[in-house]
Amino acid sequence: MRRYRPLPAVVFAIVVSALVGGLFGRSALATDDKVPEHYRAFTAALTAIENSYVDKVEPDRLVYGAVRGMLGTLDPHSSFFDPREYAQMRERQEGRYYGIGVSIQAIDGDITAMLVFEGSPAYKKGIRRGDILARVAGEDAKGWTVDQAMHKLRGPKGTNVDVGIKRRGYEQLIPIQLTRDEVTIPTVPAYFMVDATTGYIRMQDFGENTDRDVKHALHDLSSKGMKRLLFDVRNNPGGPLDQAIKVANEFLPKGKMIVYTRGRVTNSDQDYRAQEDSEFLDVPVVMLANRNSASASEIVTGALQDHDRAYIVGETTFGKALVQSVYRISGGAGLALTTAHYYTPQGRLIQRPWDASFDEYLSYSLRDQDADKPHNPSDLKRTVAGRPVYSGGGIEPDRRVAGPIEGFNPGRFGRALYARGAFANYAQKYAAEGDNRIAQQGTGRKTVKPNFVVDEAMVADFREQLKADRVKIDEEAFTKDLEFIRAMIRFEIDNAVFGIAEARRHLIGVDPQAQAALALFPEAQKLLELSRGSRTKAN
Repeated sequence: MRRYRPLPAVVFAIVVSALVGGLFGRSALATDDKVPEHYRAFTAALTAIENSYVDKVEPDRLVYGAVRGMLGTLDPHSSFFDPREYAQMRERQEGRYYGIGVSIQAIDGDITAMLVFEGSPAYKKGIRRGDILARVAGEDAKGWTVDQAMHKLRGPKGTNVDVGIKRRGYEQLIPIQLTRDEVTIPTVPAYFMVDATTGYIRMQDFGENTDRDVKHALHDLSSKGMKRLLFDVRNNPGGPLDQAIKVANEFLPKGKMIVYTRGRVTNSDQDYRAQEDSEFLDVPVVMLANRNSASASEIVTGALQDHDRAYIVGETTFGKALVQSVYRISGGAGLALTTAHYYTPQGRLIQRPWDASFDEYLSYSLRDQDADKPHNPSDLKRTVAGRPVYSGGGIEPDRRVAGPIEGFNPGRFGRALYARGAFANYAQKYAAEGDNRIAQQGTGRKTVKPNFVVDEAMVADFREQLKADRVKIDEEAFTKDLEFIRAMIRFEIDNAVFGIAEARRHLIGVDPQAQAALALFPEAQKLLELSRGSRTKAN
C-alpha cells in the first residue's frame, strides 16, 4: 500500500480536507441478501487469519487495513478513517473542540507543540510553537504517541490539566496549569488594511463557518476604508463544498454559476449558483494562490477567474477536482469516497492526471513548476469575457510568480533551513517586551518591541544558533538567500510573540508574490470593468 507511507504535511492536509458535499451520516452498510462470491472470499480470508495466523491479530486492524488497500487502488484521495481519525476530521471541519489549543506532533520521542491557536488556554498561558510538553498530568511524556498525549490533554470544559514545558534557554521545566475550554480553529487567521484603501484577507483553510469569517472580515475592512482586496488562499487545502460556494458568492452576482459536479451516484450531477445578492461586486480583487492551494480553494479561484472577477497571481494550484462523499460506517469509522468531479463555470476540469502509484501526483508541490509547459489545444476554454484559460491541471495564474515558501523562492539552503524549523527554533529565545506570562527566567533570553528590525547583530546571532545546532553553513548560499532568511526570522518571531496577524502584516511588505500582486491592481480593475459589462449584458 504505497500511498500510505508518510507524506508531506500539505499532502496529508489535502487528503483529510476532501470536499464533503453535505453527505455526512449516510449509511454505507452492505445488504445481506445475495452476497457476491468476492464478499465470501474476503470473510473466509478474515476468518482464516483470525483463527490460524501465528500471532494474535486484532480484527479491526485487519478490516481497516483491507479497506485502505481497496481504496488505494482507486485514486489518491478516497480515504478511510478509523474512529479516531474520523473524529479528528469532523473536529477540524467543525472548527472547534474542548482542550488546551495546541496542535502536537511526536518528534524524536518528544510531544512537541507545532501550532498554538490564538486565544486558546495554551496561548493565554504563554505556550509557544516548538515547546516540548515533557510532563502531562503528572506523567513523563517522553516516548508518548500523539494519541496518548491527546487523551490526557483533552477533557471537559472547565477542568484543569498540569503540564511541564521544556523550552530552549530554560534549564528547568516550566510548570503551567491549564483550564480546558472550547478551542476555535480559525480559517481566517489574519485580515488587515495594507494601506489606506487596500484590504488583505488570509483564508488558510475551510471549516463550517468560513463564509461567516470571510464576510465578517470584508465588512470590517470596508468600515476601515477598503476599496480593493488582496485575497490570499495560498496553502489552503480545501474543505466543505458549501463553504467554497458561499465564499465565491461574496464576489459574484446572484444566479451566477460557481461550480458544477458530475458523477455516477444519485444527485451527484448538480449545478451550484450564487444564491445571495453580494455587497462586494465592485471591489477589485487580486488573488494569491500557489501550488498548495487545493480543492475548495480552487473552486473559489476558478469561479472568480472564469467570471473575470479576480486577477490571479502566484503559481498553478494543486489540481484536485474530486468530490468526496463522507460516509460514517460501523464502529465510528468513516469513509471518504470519490463520487464526482467538479468543473469551473466555463467547463474546466481542474483535476490533474495521476500516475499508477500516485507518487508523482502527490509530490507535485515539492517540485518546481514548468512555466513553459505546452497545453493541449483541446483543453482551451475561455472566461466569460473571452480570456483564454486551460483545463486539466490546476488553476493557472494570470501572472506567474514563483514562491513556494511564504511567497519566496529560496535556494536549496534556505529551503532546508525552513524545513528543519531553524527559524521557529530561533524565535523561541525571544519574548515581547512586558510579556510576563512565563515567570521563570531563562538564559540567553531576549525581548523585542513591535516593529523591531532584523539587524546584522540578529542575523549573526542566528548564524551562531545554526552552528550550535550543527548546521553546516554554505556561505555563498546564505548570502544568496539572505533576504529570505531575514524575512523568516522576522516572521517567526512576530508570530511567536505578537501573533499571526502582525506577522502577516510585516511579511506582506517583503513577500515577493504579495508585492507583485499589489502592483497588479490595475489589471484587477480592468477585469472588474469586464465583469460589469457581462452583468449589464445579462440584465
